[in-house]
Amino acid sequence: MELPLDYMTLRTIWWLLVGVLLAGFALTDGFDMGVTALLPFVARTDQERRAVINTVSATWEGNQVWFILGGGAIFAAWPFVYAASFSGFYLAMFLVLMAMILRPVGFKYRSKRPGKAWRRNWDWALFTGGFVPALVFGVAVGNVLQGVSFSLDSDLRISYHAPFLGGLWALFTPFTLLCGLTSVAMLVLHGAGWLALKLERGEARDRAMNYGFVAGGLLIVLFAIGYVFVRFSGIGFAVLGDVATNGPSNPTRDEVVPMAGAWLANYGKHPWMLVAPVLGFVGPVLAMIGLKLRQHIVAFGGSSLAVLGIIGTVGFSMFPIILPSNADIHSSLLVWNASSSQLTLFIMLLVTVVFLPLILFYTSWVYKVLFGRIGTGQVASNPDMY
Repeated sequence: MELPLDYMTLRTIWWLLVGVLLAGFALTDGFDMGVTALLPFVARTDQERRAVINTVSATWEGNQVWFILGGGAIFAAWPFVYAASFSGFYLAMFLVLMAMILRPVGFKYRSKRPGKAWRRNWDWALFTGGFVPALVFGVAVGNVLQGVSFSLDSDLRISYHAPFLGGLWALFTPFTLLCGLTSVAMLVLHGAGWLALKLERGEARDRAMNYGFVAGGLLIVLFAIGYVFVRFSGIGFAVLGDVATNGPSNPTRDEVVPMAGAWLANYGKHPWMLVAPVLGFVGPVLAMIGLKLRQHIVAFGGSSLAVLGIIGTVGFSMFPIILPSNADIHSSLLVWNASSSQLTLFIMLLVTVVFLPLILFYTSWVYKVLFGRIGTGQVASNPDMY
């Protein structure tokens, strides 16, 4: 049966769709992480902390849908990528999941007892649930940009090599730590933008906006340092020779080699891609202006553009490489050599055309229903709030 879309087109569409799903996760669950990472610092009284918690506690479960969809899409569209990355980053993923579990548990249990120590400990648990995933996600992206030490044999079995076998701490290098801190600054700015929108006027909102302003400045500096690092440190990968974009998937058929500055090559070939790094700088500036002028919609819009710009920068810089190997030039996974079959991608696309608009609709409807600011008086009088 001849399908209406060729293999290359379907692979490109799914590369874009996975990017949309991961961006949706960073935009929605990203401010959840930012808010809980800011909790111990912006809210000093118990009522203030309950108000901050209730800005995200009603919607965090819906936001997690994007995380599940993103992981599921990678599993179905690029099974080799899923296998190599999730196995290789097993300890990091375990740490992220453990930290993320602290959030719903913290929301549920924090206000069940009046003790100060009890609530203070849960506040720090919620901080961990926001800070740790934000840091580890960034560190993981940094490791991917540096290249992962894995290889595939003729039967496509995966082997990992040093230093990747060095455990969790082997994932932390100066560059990956820079990426992790950039991720934290990005999501703290996004969380501050959300608190500016959702909290009623008061000291907690003022503190959130001040922290957000600092995070925005830090994000600009870290993103600029990241560019300098990529430009001059020698990291980068390039595909050698012609690639069969319509050929059957075989992760070992192409040659990908380390090449200094190669992560910047796409911007010379396709200048329109520069919109992503430009947004990575303009977004934080816009958010800082919004926070300073108390224009809350501008602040949140700016932080959202920053998230989209920085994620887009990573995706555009690497295309068509998804997971480069620095241990074997024949083992890197590309958009063109590691996907599922053409029929699988087409069926997945049909399902996505139906269900993605439904998810967007109910997510928008939930936010419309829950629209409005939350203050300390509200949490004191409403027994349904955490």
